[in-house]
Amino acid sequence: MGSTFGKSMAWLHTWAGVVLGAVLFAVFWTGTLILYWGEIDQWMMPDTRLAPVSVTATATATAAAPVSLDRAARLVLPLLPRDATQWRIDLPTSRTPVAAFSYRLPGGEEHTRLVDPLRYRLLPEQGTDGASGFLVPLHYSLHLSWRGTGKWLVGLAGMAMLALLASGIVIHRKLVAQLFTFRPRKRLPRSALDLHNLSGVLLLPFHCMLALSGLVIFITVYFPQAHVGVYGGGPKAKAAFMAEAYGRHTRKKEGKPGALASLDAMRAVAEREWGGRAPYFVRVWQPGDAAAVVEFRRSYAREVTMNLDQLYFDAATGRPLWRFEAGPLMTVQRVFSGVHFARFDHGTLRALYLAGGLGGCVLVATGFLFWIEARRGRHARDALGGVRLVEALAIGGMTGIVLATLAYLVANRVLPADAMLPGWDRSALERAAFYGVWLAAFAHAWLCRTAAWRGQLLAIAALAVAAVLMNWVTTGDHVPRALLDGMHAVAGIDTALLALAGLAWHAARRIGAKSQGSADG
Repeated sequence: MGSTFGKSMAWLHTWAGVVLGAVLFAVFWTGTLILYWGEIDQWMMPDTRLAPVSVTATATATAAAPVSLDRAARLVLPLLPRDATQWRIDLPTSRTPVAAFSYRLPGGEEHTRLVDPLRYRLLPEQGTDGASGFLVPLHYSLHLSWRGTGKWLVGLAGMAMLALLASGIVIHRKLVAQLFTFRPRKRLPRSALDLHNLSGVLLLPFHCMLALSGLVIFITVYFPQAHVGVYGGGPKAKAAFMAEAYGRHTRKKEGKPGALASLDAMRAVAEREWGGRAPYFVRVWQPGDAAAVVEFRRSYAREVTMNLDQLYFDAATGRPLWRFEAGPLMTVQRVFSGVHFARFDHGTLRALYLAGGLGGCVLVATGFLFWIEARRGRHARDALGGVRLVEALAIGGMTGIVLATLAYLVANRVLPADAMLPGWDRSALERAAFYGVWLAAFAHAWLCRTAAWRGQLLAIAALAVAAVLMNWVTTGDHVPRALLDGMHAVAGIDTALLALAGLAWHAARRIGAKSQGSADG
């Protein structure tokens, strides 16, 4: 800690960034990718590359036919085990052209099958977690489930981000001037600091909003006892709090068989109640029992707030039972959730989120580069190992996770549909490719030191091109064909991969030229 407030803030800014920079980069990188999780899913699951369908029961005569829930239910219910506690159908959207049928068993185990809503047929098992099943939980939990370790670590990184932003404002007093200062031809420490300051100041509101909203979303994780004062302790009190906050209508099971009335008729009632706004999923609780309940959730595709609007019906008669809307406090929480998740159907706004997410990656990367280059000479002269350790952490945490992501995509296209090892299914092999390459990137960074930057950038360029080629070879879909066939999601992912390859190759060439110049000098 420093002797003055400014020096203390500088100390906090430096060490919070160095210690948690790799976690922050992983959160920024995966958060940026999952803005387009539906598009990445289509890229990784070729069977889901379908034409979009209408989802509202009140579609006009000129619109595409809406998905019939009754017809979909007749297709999927033969798959439902007798002891399932619930099942649901997630309707297709403008960005996700497939429906998803899922059910839960008494132990909490869940199973999912994708459905072609145009032809009412089950799609084959995809053999992959895609972006929705792997990258999304990686973003908020790092796949560390033991005692919620991953969520706490991401929450710590979120708190660190807020501290970094606040301390950055204190130590960089000329914020307006830094907004217009970038000298790319100066020495690396200077140009890296300029870009760090520029991205930090320009995107300050965005970064603050994302860090704060991420903490608010998991308020029940970070403050697990917050409800005790009003609801009391114990599982029943926690369940009562969750039901009142998030909505839940249950009835005691009767133990007698029950029928299922028309889901399409219930959806039409729900849409009338919601002023023509459509649901995005339907769920049946206690299926097959006389006390079964049907739940509809209203879509939030056309609004920022991730509303919790629910309508419950008696499954046997279709009679409305209960309506839920979030209270004022939970509505605020859902506004924060909507701002963070960006699930609204607005392409331009999502593109701005993409720019902000990439800006966050630049902010972390340039912070690492400045710290390393500013100390490289002194640490070498004094035989200190700090630069080597931080540089290995930075390379593995930044170029390493990009490499791992590309390895995940390439494995998805290269592995046969029936690929399997003892105890490992195809999706597990894809995950192994991700973690294997990521660990190898850290090891490579430690062994090769500064030269690892160029090596891993060249590997990124090669793997990105390989992913595009493998998509072409295994599906026949390349960018021109995808555009002609209206598969904009596939064309967009391929184009982004080629752009990443070009950027990585350019950066590697610049590093190579600089190294050659230093050697000649």
